[in-house]
Amino acid sequence: MKKYDYIVVGAGIAGCATAYYLKKSGQNVLIVDRLDSTSKNASSTAGGFLSPLLGKPNTFKTLVTQALKFSIDFYKKEFPEFLINKGVIRIPKDEEDKMKFESYLPHMDFEYELKEEGCFFPIGSQVFTYNLCQELIKRCDKKSNYDIKHISYINDEYILNHELIASNLVLTTGADVSLIEEKYFNIRPVWGQRIDIETNSCIDVNYHKECSLSTSQKLKNSHTYKVSIGATHHRFNQDSLEQKECLRAPTEKNFIRLSCDENSIKNDTELLLNRARDIHELNDVKLLDIKIGARASSVDYFPMVGELIDSQKTLNMFPYIKNGTHVPHERFVRYKKLFVLNGLGGRGFVLGPYLAQQLVDHMVNGTQLQTDITTDRLFIRWAKRQA
Repeated sequence: MKKYDYIVVGAGIAGCATAYYLKKSGQNVLIVDRLDSTSKNASSTAGGFLSPLLGKPNTFKTLVTQALKFSIDFYKKEFPEFLINKGVIRIPKDEEDKMKFESYLPHMDFEYELKEEGCFFPIGSQVFTYNLCQELIKRCDKKSNYDIKHISYINDEYILNHELIASNLVLTTGADVSLIEEKYFNIRPVWGQRIDIETNSCIDVNYHKECSLSTSQKLKNSHTYKVSIGATHHRFNQDSLEQKECLRAPTEKNFIRLSCDENSIKNDTELLLNRARDIHELNDVKLLDIKIGARASSVDYFPMVGELIDSQKTLNMFPYIKNGTHVPHERFVRYKKLFVLNGLGGRGFVLGPYLAQQLVDHMVNGTQLQTDITTDRLFIRWAKRQA
């Protein structure tokens, strides 16, 4: 059995970026995924839109701003062939939203100009999600169609399915958290549908109003263009069998079972087309592709990065945490050499490289993570509810 320094479970943008930085730091890395292709679930569904978060100053906005600056620079330097940087126009969806936009203007973190009843941000970009993820793990060992049935920790090593060995294990499994048996690790799948269309309309920049509309990409041997439109947002019964099966196999058939409506895909397609036409004229439209996946969103929308806390052992040692008594976080009992990167929501390609770089620096060099992105905050909230 081959032994690795790190095994990364999950080949979406979080896992691929983590594997990339681990390999860059000189580690022996294997990335595994249950599906037969890289970024086949949420990361391939994503349109790969990179856009500023608007709003008044707050901790989450600061995180997204830092991540956007980092990731744009990263893509430009390392993978320019998979990046389109033509800017984005953010347009208010109604009068109430317009008033919010006006209140945000003094707090913009990026260069902008007023344009087309909205704000044009030159930093706005789009990445080719599938190609990018493939390239990120080009130098790593890979194992697809690999379903993990058993994980054991023996003699400071993780053993997967009695055949793969690693000194460290990193779980980047997105909305499917079936490998984590910790109730505080609360992920809410947000299902979304994206469509790609063919049109003879040429769009020069990205747009975002009630949906995102990409710049046009010229189709080979044609006078028409490919345009991406996304995405819808749906929540379903988190504990339903249909949702668990759809997370494991995100097929059109399973999604129809999950939504309990055979017309759901058709309806979402029409919804996206109508929203896109409200942004820009689209002529001679032909549907090219439909992609469906589940974004992984934490209960407070912040990501979850770092070591997992062993909740029962920690509460056994410090039962007064339930009553709100402060315990230094460094005293929490954590699973040895087990790390996570999850809860990126709909901003995976903004947050992914930025957080992966921080996580790898933490794992390899021992640097401290920002407290507001670790799992600690969710554990503490959960513990207090156990009183």
